[in-house]
Amino acid sequence: MLRHYDAIGLLRPAHVDAASGYRRYEAAQLCRLNRIIALKDLGFTLQQVGDLLDADVSAEQMRGMLRLRLSELEAAVAADTARLRQVEARLRTIESEGRMPTEDVVVKSIPAVRVAELTAIAGSFGPEDIGPVIRPLYGELCRRMAAAGVSGSGPNIAYYEESPEGDDEVVVHAGVTVAVEPHAGRGFDVVDLPAVERAATIVHRGDMDEVMPTVQQLAHWIDANGFRAVGLGREHYLSCEGGPDQWVTEIQQPITKA
Repeated sequence: MLRHYDAIGLLRPAHVDAASGYRRYEAAQLCRLNRIIALKDLGFTLQQVGDLLDADVSAEQMRGMLRLRLSELEAAVAADTARLRQVEARLRTIESEGRMPTEDVVVKSIPAVRVAELTAIAGSFGPEDIGPVIRPLYGELCRRMAAAGVSGSGPNIAYYEESPEGDDEVVVHAGVTVAVEPHAGRGFDVVDLPAVERAATIVHRGDMDEVMPTVQQLAHWIDANGFRAVGLGREHYLSCEGGPDQWVTEIQQPITKA
């Protein structure tokens, strides 16, 4: 590497032994070498690295560039980890085909409930699109409720609607059960969700990024028992204690006789 840097004029040795050809470097040159390696890791070409060093990039500028690169790498790792979880969940779905534990599905009525909510648009109903939308929504909703002095009186409830645009997009509603009257100026809506006469429900244990096997299990049960789904369902968060892998969520799908 050092021979190459010498050949292209990026990092010249302080001395070259005339007899052996050995390159000798001074400790002060480590500063330039550190910058070369850091800029390479940021994705710059060696030509660009030379141009930046000739422009005398300061240590503070270098730190800023490295922090930005660190953030990009962390985001890439998080995205790859999420994709890996999705692949693993799809594999479990495939492996569980033909093995449907129907005793896990319960048909029941769901009472009306009042929720404080915020909404946003997700690209699809898949967890890979819902998760990045609904989690920040809940964080912002909790912040606004605290600022308005409103406390939750029951579990979180998320529900979904098809986009009015008619494409694959989904309207995500992140809600918290409350016992307050609607009031303008709080920064969130208070709405009454109607009672559901009949819903097929199933409990999902674990991260909601891995919910698809449970959702598909419920869909198979609905078809196999002479029902059909009516619109998109709700998610009733029974427990959000601990990390996402310890969450307990009831999936509620309104149904009618086929």
